[in-house]
Amino acid sequence: MAFRAAGVAPRDDLARSSSRGAANAPRHGSVVEVTDAAAKPPLVRALWGATHPGPTLVVTALSLALGIAAGVEPARLVLLVVAVFAGQVSVGLSNDAIDGARDAAVGRTDKPIAGGAVTPERALAVAVAALVVAVALSVPLGPGLLAAHAIALASAWAYNAGLKSTPFSIVPFLLSFGLFPSFATLSQSDPGLAAPWASLAGAALGAAVHLTNVVRDLDDDRRTGVRGLPHRLGARASVVLAAFGIVVGAVAVLLGTDATPVGVIFFVAVLVVALAAAVLVFVRTPGRAVFQLTMLAALLLAAQLVAT
Repeated sequence: MAFRAAGVAPRDDLARSSSRGAANAPRHGSVVEVTDAAAKPPLVRALWGATHPGPTLVVTALSLALGIAAGVEPARLVLLVVAVFAGQVSVGLSNDAIDGARDAAVGRTDKPIAGGAVTPERALAVAVAALVVAVALSVPLGPGLLAAHAIALASAWAYNAGLKSTPFSIVPFLLSFGLFPSFATLSQSDPGLAAPWASLAGAALGAAVHLTNVVRDLDDDRRTGVRGLPHRLGARASVVLAAFGIVVGAVAVLLGTDATPVGVIFFVAVLVVALAAAVLVFVRTPGRAVFQLTMLAALLLAAQLVAT
């Protein structure tokens, strides 16, 4: 996802400064340099913008909701949520640090690293530090959670490091999100893996996130040599497969739990929105509306998982 951060002076300012007389060039050149520096956001804000804040906060909030639903003790819940947050920060920063040159090549100056607001080296250093924090905070929660979190983080970093350009680009999402429901149950004093239906729903959610999120950047990715599974399938097939996966996940949750009124309502909502996205993709060229509908279906699936 793209998050805007000003990295250079506005084009109009540069044009005005260059149109002045040669005698005034040194003075106005210095003004432009000051303007450039002032336009860059503070380092902390730039780093935060490079973490993919939206997904980072959503995944962190989901870990909190699942932990509460599973009855994880408050102290252990705090450790879990902070560990997940640190892990997401490491994944987001490493993604943009590794992709910095590629993003710059396709003009993604709205991204802090590609826009020059923070260097790839600094972002990667902070990503490694966040990774260490995530693993360290997982240790007190037991070997099961430590292993699950380490596997999920390793798969995410592997995706960032190059797996995204292969036909197996979806595997880290299936693995990480499939393990995610177990983060809460493994954080309990009496740890254990989540029910198979919950893991299936998590994997379906991860597949939908990957297949849908990449659709918006297919052309830019192709220009820079990225050819993951969605690029090979194409936009329409990716959205349809994502919608189908979401429905499968919703069915798994419905059948795996008691059919409460709340569960049924969420199931119907997921079904309607997912089918709407699948139909819309054949009516118009896949764009923002299709992306938003599919992601809404994915969020509803996550809510169904938590509520039931």
